[in-house]
Amino acid sequence: MRNALLGLLALLAAQAHASEIYRYTDAQGNTVFTNQPPEHVQAAPVELSPTNSVDIRTPEPPPSPVSETQPGGQPYRHVVLLGIPEGNALRANNGTFVVSAELDPPLRPGHRLRFVLDGIPQAEPSQATSLQLYNVERGQHRLEVQVLQGERVIQRSEPQLFTVQRVHTSSPAQRGR
Repeated sequence: MRNALLGLLALLAAQAHASEIYRYTDAQGNTVFTNQPPEHVQAAPVELSPTNSVDIRTPEPPPSPVSETQPGGQPYRHVVLLGIPEGNALRANNGTFVVSAELDPPLRPGHRLRFVLDGIPQAEPSQATSLQLYNVERGQHRLEVQVLQGERVIQRSEPQLFTVQRVHTSSPAQRGR
């Protein structure tokens, strides 16, 4: 019964502002709200506060995202390999050394790096910007870093050519020791 009265009150409140709402108590002691007071019953007008209204506005579209690419269509201004000496041989007796990648801007979410030595990926793609290479053979090598989005290469560094020098154990210089 109470829910019915509240529903009636809500329905009546939703009607136009010109409607009058009356309140009275019936013979069973129930409070009744109506827009037409019954005859021979003393009904008091109900003062209703103004109904709530909401001014619905269409939201502004979000600002366009900052361009994901640099002039020239690349996502990074530069992708550079570090840790490789320019024009010199890399001395690594056990063939182990660390290389790094420098990116500008820094690596974005969803992008990963893959270091490729002589056309062979050296580790799983990751967000790490450094990699330790192990047991790289003597001789000339080519190294590059690739920026991946998913499995697709979206940018790569210039390949770096370098020579690894390792001491040969059968070298005459080593025999006299």
